Amino acid sequence: MENIPSTHPLRRLFEGLVENAFCAEVGMCDPRLTEYVTDLLVSFTHIDRLNAIRNAAGKELDQIAAVLANTYEEQPRTRLDRDRIVYRNIGDFTLFWAGVYPEQLKLSRRDPSDVLVDYVTQGKRSYAIVSQLAKEDDAPPSSLFRHLSDDFEFCLHGLGLVRRGWEEGLLAARDSGEILY
Repeated sequence: MENIPSTHPLRRLFEGLVENAFCAEVGMCDPRLTEYVTDLLVSFTHIDRLNAIRNAAGKELDQIAAVLANTYEEQPRTRLDRDRIVYRNIGDFTLFWAGVYPEQLKLSRRDPSDVLVDYVTQGKRSYAIVSQLAKEDDAPPSSLFRHLSDDFEFCLHGLGLVRRGWEEGLLAARDSGEILY
């Protein structure tokens, strides 16, 4: 999967929406945080990134319960590497779905095992684990994951505002006959 360049209109759209929502409306003006959230949104425009964790047979794991169960079955490079990757993905996945599409959490639970997973609690917990497994000189640093864990609910609110912003932009563009990006 190729990265979307910094000059791409989609990235610029998300940058503006995230900065406005997080800085102006939520009051979280941390450039590392807004850059991380922007990268998350841009990255998740690729469906293969949204379900990046796979089991040993290569099957996509699109339920948090399945991802958690998989962490104990798989034999990665090192347990630390595996845990950091898996828990970061769980944090990102739960932040994205609970923040951008919370209504889908009730509708898309195809696997009954995921019904019991509280996305907010699991997202906060996962980012807290990553903050303990990462180092401050890692990219992103451990303090960013601590921030994401501690302020998970604020980030959810910010992502809801981002969604509202892009929906309003789409409606305005449609009504004016312009292309949004």
